Amino acid sequence: MILCMPVESDEGPESRICGHFGSAPVFILVDPETMECTAVPNDNPHHAHGVCNPVAALGGRSVDGVLLASIGRRALEKLHAMGITVYRSSAVTVGEAAREHLEGNLEVMSTDNACMGHGGHHAGVRGFVDLKG
Repeated sequence: MILCMPVESDEGPESRICGHFGSAPVFILVDPETMECTAVPNDNPHHAHGVCNPVAALGGRSVDGVLLASIGRRALEKLHAMGITVYRSSAVTVGEAAREHLEGNLEVMSTDNACMGHGGHHAGVRGFVDLKG
């Protein structure tokens, strides 16, 4: 199983999870069993709201699940259409989130708890977890 997490920078399992999928500078792909990590740069972190392209953002790589704190509704719908389960995690690092996944402690996200806005402060976002603060 390969999990994807949006991160601020590539620090392997110690990478800090970024607060929002589409704006992350890097994605970490991790095998939670071995903690082997691969970094994938996000070539479009400054896109307009609603036009995040998860397939392009992940460089066409196949993943089984995405773990994050918040994601926009359209990106979530696109990931679901690709057969990718999206989980909400309040973990700070990739390693912590991978362990939570292995323990079965993560909520599956739906459009009901997706981000409804796009901005650095995420005002009015339902269910957003601010990992920086």
